[in-house]
Amino acid sequence: MTDETGARPAQQPESSGQPQASGKEKYYVRFTLAQRYLHVVLFTSFLGLAATGLPMRFSDNPTARFFAREVGGFGAILFFHKFCAVVLTLAFLYHLKDIATRSFVHKEKGIFWGPTSMVPNWKDAQDLIGHLRWFVGLGPKPQFERYAYWEKFDYWAVFWGMLVIGFSGYAMWFAPFFAKFLPGWALNAVLVIHGEEALLAILFIFSIHFVNTHLRPDSFPMDMVIFTGKETDEEFQKKRTLEYRRLAAQGKLEAKVGEKPVYWWVNFARVVGFTAILIGLVLLVLTLIGYFGNA
Repeated sequence: MTDETGARPAQQPESSGQPQASGKEKYYVRFTLAQRYLHVVLFTSFLGLAATGLPMRFSDNPTARFFAREVGGFGAILFFHKFCAVVLTLAFLYHLKDIATRSFVHKEKGIFWGPTSMVPNWKDAQDLIGHLRWFVGLGPKPQFERYAYWEKFDYWAVFWGMLVIGFSGYAMWFAPFFAKFLPGWALNAVLVIHGEEALLAILFIFSIHFVNTHLRPDSFPMDMVIFTGKETDEEFQKKRTLEYRRLAAQGKLEAKVGEKPVYWWVNFARVVGFTAILIGLVLLVLTLIGYFGNA
């Protein structure tokens, strides 16, 4: 799937295919305001689900019992867990509606295939192999288009999570309804599936995703683009070299130029981002303690 650029209309196309040098640093729009808001809803609701799901998954743990007692019991935790689940589901459905509208109503090209699509292709497999070779010094570092293979993996992991974790969660929530067409053993199975898949999601998001997105050397200590929606010319060329070259060759690079993010918003975004990362790392540690402590 592609994203909307949200950039201002193009000025005069560059004759050389490259943006003209100027006295100040250029910023390019990568994510629209709507996409950034959706991401905030996504990670906030996920943090809420993790924070409320862990005490119920490890309800015999002293820390979980203490937390439940402080917030009003496991009934209160379950209420907030369901609330976060509904918020996340609505955000997911909104995204599906947006994709359907842009592809089938507005006939937007490149959503399901091409350099700007989130659908994996043969180049992603080549980039994965090339990256592994680069890690061990057997080849050059691959250059990426708009989305790298790990970003596409993260994207589709949400679909898998909504299918497996979401369905199993709603099956437990509305058990009398699902019992009309599911056998008893299936309702018992969804309890196990929901808990184990949720733990896998927590471990993946708070370790692999955090490292790939924020803690790798070229983004440390945090990649701000998902919060500001913009990246510098240097970041654009370094991280998405092929997209930069493609847009320059097509004379579309200047159309993506945006205003520099305002200072107060960058600082606010840093506070929000660091808070989310800190909460995630704490939940990761608690997950490991709860899992191995009950092994």
